[in-house]
Order: sequence, then structure tokens, then C-alpha cells
Amino acid sequence: MTLEEQDKQYVLQTYARDYTNFVKGVGSTLYDENGKDYIDFASGIGVNSVGHGNETLTSALCEQVKNIIHISNLQVIEPQAKLAQKIVELSGYDMGVFFANSGAEANEGAIKIARKYGETKFDAKRYKVITLEHSFHGRTITTVKATGQESFHTPHFSPYPDGFSYEKSIEDVYKAIDDETIAVLIELVQGEGGVQPFDKEEIQKLAAHLKAEGILLIVDEVQTGVYRTGEFLASNLYEIEPDIITLAKGLGGGMPIGAVMTKHKDILTVGEHGSTFGGNYLSTSAGLAVLDVLSKLYDSGSIDETLIYFSQKLQAIAKKYDHLFEKEVGLGLMRGLRANNAEIQNAVLENTFKERLIVLKAGKNTVRFLPSITISKNEINEGFKRFEAAISSL
Repeated sequence: MTLEEQDKQYVLQTYARDYTNFVKGVGSTLYDENGKDYIDFASGIGVNSVGHGNETLTSALCEQVKNIIHISNLQVIEPQAKLAQKIVELSGYDMGVFFANSGAEANEGAIKIARKYGETKFDAKRYKVITLEHSFHGRTITTVKATGQESFHTPHFSPYPDGFSYEKSIEDVYKAIDDETIAVLIELVQGEGGVQPFDKEEIQKLAAHLKAEGILLIVDEVQTGVYRTGEFLASNLYEIEPDIITLAKGLGGGMPIGAVMTKHKDILTVGEHGSTFGGNYLSTSAGLAVLDVLSKLYDSGSIDETLIYFSQKLQAIAKKYDHLFEKEVGLGLMRGLRANNAEIQNAVLENTFKERLIVLKAGKNTVRFLPSITISKNEINEGFKRFEAAISSL
């Protein structure tokens, strides 16, 4: 039985898989079972923030595995407390942290915090959450409903929780607020929606308005967080102070982890929220190692150098191949090329993999780039060499 046959017989077929079998990764290069190398401009959809086989991360995991992998959250977990402190200090916000296992769980926690706040802080119950069209917030029943894409709201999984609405633009949010609104949930750069950043002044104006109205601002930083946009948080880049922030993806460097942080540190009480695996020894040790690596690179200016270099390469492609691409979009190392149509997008994705380069799709016509934060200039050069080879015939 081949690997493909095994997968198709025993694994639920919820993914449109490619069956290249990767067996090793070094930095931003993957190797398949035949020894062929692939440049990784996707980093596991923004997860492998320090690349593959990072020595600091792998050493931390190996050392922790020898001691304790997991106990329950009924006992204190030292690396969990240390990681919470590190996240809070790097964020610059006075917040408390709850650890989960994924971005969807982090967003569930954020919604629960907002609902409890709306139940206890006002004379009349507030529970409604406003999100934006083209957003993506997770795959659970609640976070699917919070996602502002109608294609996710199929009748197969209904009925969905009520209390969510979707607006076309930031300006439309103001008109949608009513006496039952408790929170606005946004991504500062819509990843799945096409790598689309929002205007900084527009976001700052919204944050100030929500604060004045006593409505919570929740920022989903599952993809934008952990230096993906150049700063530790995109919220730092936008110079706002949200009430609640969610993290996941790059925080564990490949280990499953999610986190919800909030300045309303006393809103949830004992027993109101929990997780069996969330914040265990292994995942939080991984988080500490990742932040150790990336915070040092940030302080040295290396992250800025990398994102500028990557962006320049991308801009050159967009200019040279303007018959294929409308423009370059995104922030930091969360970038995209907006193809002139979906057919070009699909052809680019197909051709790049043939050239042994891994990129992603986003939205209806965007080719997405999410390289590791630690990607080298040599890997960037080789990746774009392969990208040009892939698109030159289109």
C-alpha cells in the first residue's frame, strides 16, 4: 500500500492534498523522500516561524521531553508562567494570558471573555460581535460563524450560534453598533481574505471610538502575531491597545499552541474556562524557545532587514510581470501578489510546485507568501529564482 493509498483509506478526506512525502527540513528548505529540495515560502501556513530544524527550538523540546511533557492545569506549570510573562512584556500591554491549542480555541476564548463582559458590566445584556467580510477566525461552530465568508456558513453544520454580523468595511462597523453590541473582532491584515492590510489611521479611529463607547476591541493576531508583520504584534505596528488579542500559529514554531490575552484579567473566574492540553510543558517550552530566537533577531535589526529584502524581491516581480499581477500587497513577511484573475493564481500555484517552491493561495486571486521569520537571503534568492522560472511562461 502506497502512502497515498493509506492516507485515502484511513484519513478523513477534508484536505485537497499533494502527496509529496517530505522527510526532512533545514531552515527554509524541505527535502522529500527522494532527496529533492523545495524552498518553503509557506512555513506551514505561517507556523514554522523559526524554520525547520532550528537548534534552539529542537534542543528545548528534547530537553523538556526528557523531564515532563504534560501534567494538568490543576498544578502550576513553570514554562507556562514564564511564557505568559514573556508575551506580556514583549507586547507592552498590561494583560493576562490563557493558553489553548489553536487559533480557533484562542478566538473561542476571546468571544467567551467578551460575552461574560457584556453580561456582567452593563445593566442590560450585551452579546453581539461584529466582524468583517472576508475575515477568517477558525473552524469550530462558533468561530466559523464569526468568520465573515458566506461559503463557510453552509447548512450542513447549522444551526449556528447567533449574535454575529459582518460588515463590508470599517466605516460600516460604526453604523452596525447597537445597544446589544459588546465587541468588534478584526484582523489587522486579512490573511485568508487576500493578505489585505487595513489603513492605520482608520483602525486607530475605530479603536478610539470603541473605547469611548465601552465596546471591546478584539484583534485576531493568529497569523499576524509573533513578528510576522515586523513588530511583535500587528497591534504594536498600528499603535493601538486592544482589549483582547489572540495568538497561535508562529508562537510554537510548529508545536500546537494558542493564546488569548486580555486587559480584563479578572473577568473569567475559576472553572469558567479551561483546556486539558493548553499551556502544557512541551508547547510552552517551545513558545519560550521561539520568542528567545525571534526577540534577539528583532533587537539586532535582522527581522527588518529580512522583510525589506523579501519585499524588494516581491516588488520587482510585480513590476516585471504586471501582465500577471495587479500589485504587491501585505505587511512584513505576510505578503501577496494580487493576480489579475483566478486562472493566473491557479497556474502560478501549480507551476511553482513543479519548480520545487511552496507558496499559498489566499482570497479569490492572491498568491500568498508566508516564509519563516528566520529565512536566509540565499533561500530568498533561490526561491524567487524558482518563482520566476515558474511564471516566465505564463
